[in-house]
Amino acid sequence: MKKPVLVIMAAGMGSRYGGLKQIDPVDKEGHIIMDFSIYDARKAGFEKVIFIIKKENEKDFKEAVGKRIEKVMDTAYVYQELCNIPEGFEIPKDRVKPWGTAHAILCAADEIDSPFAVINADDYYGRSAFEKIYQYLTAHGDDEKYRYTMVGYRLKNTVTDNGYVARGVCSLNDRNELISVTERTMIEKRDGGIAYSEDGGSTWTQIDGDTLVSMNMWGFTESILKEIRSGFSAFLEKGLAENPLKCEYFLPSVVSALLEEGKASVAVLDSEDKWYGVTYKEDKPAVTAAVRMMKSSGLYPEKLWE
Repeated sequence: MKKPVLVIMAAGMGSRYGGLKQIDPVDKEGHIIMDFSIYDARKAGFEKVIFIIKKENEKDFKEAVGKRIEKVMDTAYVYQELCNIPEGFEIPKDRVKPWGTAHAILCAADEIDSPFAVINADDYYGRSAFEKIYQYLTAHGDDEKYRYTMVGYRLKNTVTDNGYVARGVCSLNDRNELISVTERTMIEKRDGGIAYSEDGGSTWTQIDGDTLVSMNMWGFTESILKEIRSGFSAFLEKGLAENPLKCEYFLPSVVSALLEEGKASVAVLDSEDKWYGVTYKEDKPAVTAAVRMMKSSGLYPEKLWE
C-alpha cells in the first residue's frame, strides 16, 4: 500500500479573506493556521501535500504558503475551476461560486494515487487527529466495502464566542461507525449551553456539548474518486435546475449516499483536541493566544520550518 497523502482544500481562501495577501498570521513569526496543520501532518508521517487552489491565486498562494512548504514536503498544486465540468453542461451566466468540496476533490484526482486525508485550509485540527487518521489509512483498505474514516470533534470544542457556526452533527452506531451527518448551519453558545436553530434564529434547540461533529477531516481510499465522478452529472442536472448560482456538490453528501447504499463504512476517530479557526475576525485573539500557549508548552517550536 502506498503512503497516505494530505489534500488541503484551499480554493476558497482568496474570496473568504479578500485576497491571499491579506491572510493574517496567527503568531509573530508569520505562520498561518495551515502551517500548523502541515507541521502536524508531517510529524504523523505524511510526506506529500496536494493543495487545491484557484488558478488565479496560484502566484499569491505559492508566495504566501507554497514556497516554504515545498522545502519540507513533496508538494503539488491543482486547480478548482468552474469550467471543470462534464461535457454537455454549461456554466450559468452569473455563476461565481465553486462547485463544492466534492468537486474540489475531483479536481485533484489526477494527483491522487494512494489513500488520502482531506482537510480545510483554515481550520486547526490538532496533533492527535493527524496521527489517528494516518494510522487508520496505513492499516485499512477496501474489502467488501469501502473503508473510509473521519475525525470527530466534541461540539463544545468547536464553537466560538463570537457568533454562530455550521457543523455536521454525527450519528454513530455501536461500532463507532458513521450512520449519518446532519448539517446544522446555525449553532451557537446560548444560555450557558449550546443550541442550534433551523429557522434563522426564531427558535432554538439545545444540543449536548459532547456530541461528535465533523470538521471536514476525512480519510479515503482512491475508490471515493470514482464515486464522486460518477455522481457529478446527476448533481449538476438537479442543482442547475433548482439553484443554478449556488448549488454545491458536498463531500459529506457523497459519503452519506454511499452509507445509505451500504457500499461504504466510515470509522469515526474521536478527537479530544480543541478546534481553532477564524470564523469571525473577533476569533483571532483567541487563536493567537492558543498558539502562544502551545508553543510555550513545547508542542510547537517558535519557527516551524527552521
